[in-house]
Amino acid sequence: MHDPARMRLTALERAAASNHAALVTAAAQATRAAEAGNGLGAVVLVEGISDRLAVEALARRRGRHLDREGVAVVAMGGAQSIGAFLTLFGPQGFDVGLAGLCDAREEPDFRRGLARAGLGSLGFFVCVEDLEDELIRSLGPAVVATIIESQGERRAFETFVKQPAQQGRTRQAQLRRFMGTKGGRKIRYAPLLVRALDLTRVPRPLDRLLAHV
Repeated sequence: MHDPARMRLTALERAAASNHAALVTAAAQATRAAEAGNGLGAVVLVEGISDRLAVEALARRRGRHLDREGVAVVAMGGAQSIGAFLTLFGPQGFDVGLAGLCDAREEPDFRRGLARAGLGSLGFFVCVEDLEDELIRSLGPAVVATIIESQGERRAFETFVKQPAQQGRTRQAQLRRFMGTKGGRKIRYAPLLVRALDLTRVPRPLDRLLAHV
């Protein structure tokens, strides 16, 4: 007999036994949502915290309240963990609607995980390079440079682009690399980039993801 409560408990036990901090955090997050008034209806799986913040920021700009809608955005700490998260939230666990966003280089990990879980790729979207690249392309380098300056990092960026490794690269490529050169920088800039977006020029993977959930 299909027992949702027992399946959730089993999923939680697996998460606790995994010694995977992100999985344990996600299980606790899902439990709280499931016990709340509206319950947990869908989970969006993303690779990292910056991706989660970007998705949540765009949802707010569009007047959506994901928590109230029963939608949880979960940062997995890397695409290699997709299998464990699909087990936790898929048919053998919380059994909720699933969606996701990944970088192009991580697409094979997502596809393998979905195939092993017996799930299709509906609701899972791929960024051309990564989400930062998508946002920079939508905004344009000039706007992104203005955001960097507003954060007091203009001089840091100017120093960065003078490095030999950055010579001959496009400004977009330099900006994307700059976002990843310092711990926490992607997390810091992701919501800022989303808040600057023209809502008619939202990157397609991000736009389609939110339309799906």
